[in-house]
Amino acid sequence: MAISIADALSLHTQLGSDSARLDIECLLCHVLGCEPVYLRTWPETQLSPEQQTHFTSLLKRRQAGEPIAHICGKRGFWTLQLQVTPDTLIPRPDTEILVETILDLPLPVHARVLDLGTGTGAIALALASERPDWQVQASDFLPEIVQLANANAHANQLKNVQVFQSNWFEAVGPQHFDLIVSNPPYIDPDDRHLDEGDVRFEPRSALTAADHGLADLAHIIRQSPAHLNSGGWLVLEHGYDQADKVQGMFKQNGYCAIQTKQDYGQRDRMTMAQITLRPD
Repeated sequence: MAISIADALSLHTQLGSDSARLDIECLLCHVLGCEPVYLRTWPETQLSPEQQTHFTSLLKRRQAGEPIAHICGKRGFWTLQLQVTPDTLIPRPDTEILVETILDLPLPVHARVLDLGTGTGAIALALASERPDWQVQASDFLPEIVQLANANAHANQLKNVQVFQSNWFEAVGPQHFDLIVSNPPYIDPDDRHLDEGDVRFEPRSALTAADHGLADLAHIIRQSPAHLNSGGWLVLEHGYDQADKVQGMFKQNGYCAIQTKQDYGQRDRMTMAQITLRPD
């Protein structure tokens, strides 16, 4: 029996997620190739047999816990629409705090920016879209992720971004930047939350780091001064309970102007600091 858009929307009660209604809307928009306003304007529209079969299969995947971003293959971040695959982290709204903070920093008009571990390219592309005069570089370890970030740059018509393959700073060479930013792996491998929610479907290598989640943060903090111009900034996303340790690492490595900012849930989420004099 054919179902209408209204009937399909009512199936949100079959989902256990906190965003069940929005999840259903996303699935329907994906199946129908429409915007959410269409669902509200034409609720009586009947799904074709093919659309209904497609919708039912996607609904079952969501009921099994698979993230909406993986099912639909995309996720909105900042003002951009980004392609997402299971090879990368799903961009999250709280990471937009990094973008907001960076845009308020006193950076040069033609700033040189490096985004380490770019994933989908979310941070780099958001910055490039807001500051077309910046020269933005972004790196990631896996070639398939580099390809994905390049595809997202092309799809969003951003020409001031260069994405390349590198294990952190290995392929950066002697370059120097006004800003280095990263959302690195920072979860303790033994964290019980890794078996809950969307993170179950995301690559562990992009989520966890040794030393209780601090190893990659520490590496970036140690290595960044050699790649920052005098007065340059390092901005890092980290876990809600890691701010004190991250601030301590910044201090130990000669940074100043150290400050932590909270995410939309009022949890410590990012710490930034400045290098006043670049090491020789």
